Amino acid sequence: MIKIGILGAAGYTGGELLRLLVNHPEAEIVFANSESNDGNLISDVHEGLLGECALRFTRNDDFSQADVLFFCFGHGKSRQFLEENHIPEGVKIIDLAQDFRIKAEGNDFVYGLPEINREAIRKASHLANPGCFATAIQLGLLPLAKAGLLTHDISVNAITGSTGAGQKPGATTHFSWRSDNISVYKLFAHQHLHEICQTLNILKPEGAPHVADTLNEGYTPDGITVDFIPYRGDFARGIFCTEVVKLDTDMTADAVAQLYRDFYQEAAFTHYSDKALDLKQVVNTNKALVHTEVFGRKVVVTSTIDNLLKGAVGQAVQNMNLMFGLDERTGLRLKASAF
Repeated sequence: MIKIGILGAAGYTGGELLRLLVNHPEAEIVFANSESNDGNLISDVHEGLLGECALRFTRNDDFSQADVLFFCFGHGKSRQFLEENHIPEGVKIIDLAQDFRIKAEGNDFVYGLPEINREAIRKASHLANPGCFATAIQLGLLPLAKAGLLTHDISVNAITGSTGAGQKPGATTHFSWRSDNISVYKLFAHQHLHEICQTLNILKPEGAPHVADTLNEGYTPDGITVDFIPYRGDFARGIFCTEVVKLDTDMTADAVAQLYRDFYQEAAFTHYSDKALDLKQVVNTNKALVHTEVFGRKVVVTSTIDNLLKGAVGQAVQNMNLMFGLDERTGLRLKASAF
């Protein structure tokens, strides 16, 4: 059994992670940490776990009890936590914040997108789980990037559910504001753009244009940009994304579709669909679905995921499975609702 410690376990991602792990056949939760809920029953906070989990939140834990620690902190706190605490050698870390997603000197965290980094993830001790928008957008663009077809600015629109903003209430997450409403935020400046561009530049063939967002230091006028407009949706969970890519050459719809089928043929959870997508196909699952259509020399890519699962803790458990030599589907055979 894999012994697991969860830090920052009282939020949405912590609750979803607990929901997965209490039913994982190879997992044993040894502690779930929450400073504000120390001593409280987990099921009093995550009420959907009533009858499934009798554990209480803890505050001061012996990290050596765990084989792996999941960091479910807010962005910026993971780095601070590691500076202030000693994690015993041999204890693996899976960080769900953005602190270690960008490669830098001294950063040994592997970027946890299994569709391109499966073998590196198997060997990783420290893993940076991708962001939710970043996962959906990258999965829509990876086949085109690898084929060297990203040669013009890329237009991206994506809408996310309210759980993407976290559990702490705010003006734009309040039900009376969010219901029957839609709004734009962080135009061309979303933090996930940095990791998206990093991946596309690693994957592109030598000589292909550099990809950057306009606020990135790597942006150059002769490069190409990912122009991303995020939307807040009036639903709880899920991300639905459309990407428009202009090609320099003619490609048939069948040729583009085959490019995607070939790229994802070994992927455990990412699937190409011949039909137009809808959000309910992926909600409450770890699946990512991708669809393409061709209009002249423009490819419109649609991709959709559950932001809390494939966009967060589902992918984190998928990565844990790889890190411990399990089938990456273990504990993640979840089914979408038909309605």
